[in-house]
Amino acid sequence: MKRLYIITGAAGHLGNTLIRTLLKRGEKVRGLLLPGEPAWMGDKVRYTEGDIRYKDSLRPLFSDIKHRDVIVIHTAGIVDISDEASDLMQQVNVGGTKHVIELCLEHRVQRLVYVSSVHAIPEHNRYAVLKEVREFSADLVVGGYAKTKAEATQAVMNAVDLGLDAVIVHPSGILGPYNGSGNHLVQLVDDYIRGKLPACVHGGYDFVDVRDVAGGCLRAAVKGRKGECYILSNQYYEVTEVLKMVKSIVGGRKLPTLPLWIAKASVPLICRVAKLKKRRPLYTRYSLYALTSNGRFTHDKATSELNYKPRDLYATILDTIRWLMKSQSLAEIQ
Repeated sequence: MKRLYIITGAAGHLGNTLIRTLLKRGEKVRGLLLPGEPAWMGDKVRYTEGDIRYKDSLRPLFSDIKHRDVIVIHTAGIVDISDEASDLMQQVNVGGTKHVIELCLEHRVQRLVYVSSVHAIPEHNRYAVLKEVREFSADLVVGGYAKTKAEATQAVMNAVDLGLDAVIVHPSGILGPYNGSGNHLVQLVDDYIRGKLPACVHGGYDFVDVRDVAGGCLRAAVKGRKGECYILSNQYYEVTEVLKMVKSIVGGRKLPTLPLWIAKASVPLICRVAKLKKRRPLYTRYSLYALTSNGRFTHDKATSELNYKPRDLYATILDTIRWLMKSQSLAEIQ
């Protein structure tokens, strides 16, 4: 029986990286786009325009699949470093996931891979290395994004009890090439290269290559155990370490590193300036919380069961910079 992959969030950083990977493997792919989003792979993929908030708009993705083994990889979602969850984030991250679950059950797909986040994992001890858990609650995590991802992840776990064959993956902070959707970490690198990053802050997180996350998703689709969760992380890096890598590749000035209390006090001003310039602020109260929370995760389970092996971050940053420069050159030509 022929295999078909359905990718939601097909224009997103992870979604379009997954599609690139699948096409290289000769797989058949369908992708969900919001109206007006770019169809990166042109006629190589069967794209459908729809909105994850509206279940009926997703139905064309599932048409004519009776004689196929269908794997759905649900990447669509709103990643937001704002302090609270907006109604839109709730509708997309939670309501949209529930719509995908319902359609997967209705059409009896072979497997659903849900892309959650390490932010959905409770931080019970800020000094312990965090690993997979089996229960998720919005009450146990901090920040609007984390709360919506926790609620959606639990909905997938509940659906497994109803018979859905689903696997959950938890990426850490995604970085890498092929970004066309405003990834905050790629924006950090881009702002530094362009001389638009005024200062750095103390803190860090676990940063992972988008291509490694895509590979982990595909391995989870085939090798993952039903109802299991897998952390797709790399290792912890200070933000200063990341920017030093960027500086070693393209040069640039040394940035002042702000103490956390100054950074927190500056958040209202940073947000106002970003709003005036019609740009997203890189530093918010929630992003500063994330950079100072427990950002240490183990991917031992994914390595053991999925043969997941993330690459060195320097290689990721090098390829990210090459991608940014190529994209900017193409934009200037056009």
